[in-house]
Amino acid sequence: MNRDRSLEELERDRWSAQSGGETRLMATVRELRRKPISDLTVEDMRLLIRQDVSLAYLLPLAAEVLRVDPLAEGDMYEGDLLAAVLTRSAEVWRGFPELRRDLRLIVSGLADVPPALNREVKGFLAL
Repeated sequence: MNRDRSLEELERDRWSAQSGGETRLMATVRELRRKPISDLTVEDMRLLIRQDVSLAYLLPLAAEVLRVDPLAEGDMYEGDLLAAVLTRSAEVWRGFPELRRDLRLIVSGLADVPPALNREVKGFLAL
């Protein structure tokens, strides 16, 4: 994957602005999709993943971050990227079995799961 390219470029899918206006969240998502993926921050990935945007590209990138720092933090709380990743649907994880195994190892390696992540971790491990 060419990390100098944006999600729009990688997916060859340019989103046009809605004619009736759009929410601030969707405007942010649209802008982030234009940013080179090498420039995406933990917070950018967290936000996009929570919106189920470009998961084929973002889940592997997030996993790279989580292998180094499982409790990587965006703008919300310690481990918010992990929470965003773990709460994707079972259907999403059926499409990424190897990544799912990798994340199980990451989660299993956590010495202490922060209380804010207990529900997400338990839900993911139950898939």
